Formats: sequence, C-alpha cells, structure tokens
Amino acid sequence: MPRNLIAICLFLLVPPSSVMAQGKGIRFWNLTTATVSGFQLSPAGKDNWGPNQALNDKDKEVDHDERLRISGVEPGRYDAKVGYRDARQCFVRDIEIRADAVFSISDKDLKDCNK
Repeated sequence: MPRNLIAICLFLLVPPSSVMAQGKGIRFWNLTTATVSGFQLSPAGKDNWGPNQALNDKDKEVDHDERLRISGVEPGRYDAKVGYRDARQCFVRDIEIRADAVFSISDKDLKDCNK
C-alpha cells in the first residue's frame, strides 16, 4: 500500500485535535416547571455573578425541558441565580459543571426564592 494512501486513511480515521476538541459544550437543561428568563453563574460561594446566559438562547428565554448552551464558563463548581418572568429569583448552590456535559436544575433544587 502506498505511503500516501496510508496517510490519507489515518487522517480520515483520526481527525485533527482541533476537531476533536470541539464537543457539544456545557449545556443547562431547564427541568423547572417555568420558563427561565435569567440564568447567571458564580464560582461556588463567591457571589460574583457572570452574564445572563439566557441571552444565549434564540428567544432569550429557556423553556421547560429546553437546553441552553453556556458560554464563557470553565468546568468547576458554581452557584446559579435563576430568574423567572414574574420577577421571582431563586438560587441553586454548589452545582458541578463538567466539560461538554449537560447539568440540570429542577424545582426541588431551587432555594432562597424571592419576588
């Protein structure tokens, strides 16, 4: 078998590392019973809230059972601030976020809700 053909076969079987590094990214799965209009993350225990991730969605909200791509966040442990259309705001503490994985929040996870 010619060397060029072997090299081509190997290239097709083993994609370049830049392609392999592109996974699905971190995603939030809204399992609460309401539409989320605000979703911010902070390193666990820091109250240093990042941008509203719900703005990453095409309609700027995350419906029940919808997944949202999270940007600008590294894997680690985070607190989440979850906001709803009716101005209610709740917190979820100490969420583990993994690379290229989905994490979910349901009603039972919500704490310290206020309006």
